[in-house]
Amino acid sequence: MKAAQKTGVAAELKALMLAEPKLTLAVAESLTAGNVQAQIAGVSGASGYFLGGVTAYSIEEKVRLLGVNRAGAKKVNCVSARVAEEMAAGAAKLFGTDLAVATTGYAEPSAVDGVEVPMAWWAVAHRRGRRVTMLSGRVECPGERRVAVQQMVASAVLAELVVYLRELRG
Repeated sequence: MKAAQKTGVAAELKALMLAEPKLTLAVAESLTAGNVQAQIAGVSGASGYFLGGVTAYSIEEKVRLLGVNRAGAKKVNCVSARVAEEMAAGAAKLFGTDLAVATTGYAEPSAVDGVEVPMAWWAVAHRRGRRVTMLSGRVECPGERRVAVQQMVASAVLAELVVYLRELRG
């Protein structure tokens, strides 16, 4: 995704988040290493809805900060839809936000883990009282280098959040 497209998505995200009723957002990242937060904060006025984020690479930090289930995460090397969902739910709880997004995956192929192409799982959690709506999906980035993968996955999760908010705000 080109810089202008990223800015466009982030600007639309801001407008959707600040429409009434205003919503708040947090982020939990692993493979994207802060790229999601950087895209959000790259738009002036993001502080009106973006409360913060966590970059948690290790299983220890995912468990401690985000409440990820250690046994389940260990079985999949912290890379699955469920882990992304737990990270998103944990970020929403940690920051007390309405919404949270999360990413986890492989920024490069990993023969040891049976990963042939860079890939990631993303999740969006929307807390409404005791109810949580959860969305998740997978992104593959064949042939891409590490930094490009990180940026592509960050853009993908924000695009999915925008689609969700468009439907919600309908």
